[in-house]
Parts: sequence; structure tokens; C-alpha cells
Amino acid sequence: MFRRRRPLLRAAAVGGGAYIAGKSVARRRAAGEQQEGEQDERLDNLEQQQAPAAPAAPAPAAPPSMADQISQLATLHQQGALTDDEFAAAKARLLGG
Repeated sequence: MFRRRRPLLRAAAVGGGAYIAGKSVARRRAAGEQQEGEQDERLDNLEQQQAPAAPAAPAPAAPPSMADQISQLATLHQQGALTDDEFAAAKARLLGG
């Protein structure tokens, strides 16, 4: 008669080997994910350090002088964009009259 030799021992050895292999793969995967996380964190820190500071708001432009405003009005009047009455009214407004 033919008898099988220790089938339970064989099954335990195969199952144990598979368990160890799976655990090893899981450990390597976890270590790789941790390294990726640390690398992402370092890259974020570098990007924050290299990012230029937010530009300051530009200083408000100085209002044009009264002479400049009157010359602009005169140019518009010569080009025909303003009528004589409109030019006179705008000039009076600038001069405060």
C-alpha cells in the first residue's frame, strides 16, 4: 500500500512560505510608500522655499498734474472728440470754476 507522507506538514510549509512572502511584499510596499511620502514632503518644502514672495501691491500712480490734464483735454478737442462746449466745461471743472 501507498501512504502519503506527512501531507499536513507539506501544506503547512507551503502556507507558511506564502505567508512570509506576502508579509515581505507588504513591508517593502509600505517602505516604498513611506519613502515616496517623505520625498513629496521634501519637494513641497523646496517649492515653498523657492517660490517668490507675493509681489507687493504697486504704488498708486500720482495723479497727473493740472497742466497734463488740460493738455489731454486740448488734444481731445483738436481731434474732434470734444466739442467747444464740452472742452470749456471740462477745463472749468479742472480749474475749479
